[in-house]
Amino acid sequence: MSIVVIGGDYLGGIEKNLYSMGVTELVHISGRKSLERSKISLPKTTAFVLVLTDYVNHGTAQTIKCMAKSRSIPLVFARHSWRAVEEKLKATNLIGTLGTGSVQ
Repeated sequence: MSIVVIGGDYLGGIEKNLYSMGVTELVHISGRKSLERSKISLPKTTAFVLVLTDYVNHGTAQTIKCMAKSRSIPLVFARHSWRAVEEKLKATNLIGTLGTGSVQ
């Protein structure tokens, strides 16, 4: 399963936890600089897009939202912490498609 993560300079434990839950490909775009908007592309196999709201440019968030909606790719907006991400994934039933578990 492939996902795209927008926001955050460093993913740390979030990346490790997502891989432990079955993600096979993770594309990370920091999303802080507006110049990065022109470089954003979503792989065809993208299962969902995770936007870390603490560390993302508003224009970039809007761009990715439009791209994902046009391709019917689910969007998840969460703060930059594993607990917040896990909570949002459970609420949207995406965690069920990934499995369970976390790496500390």
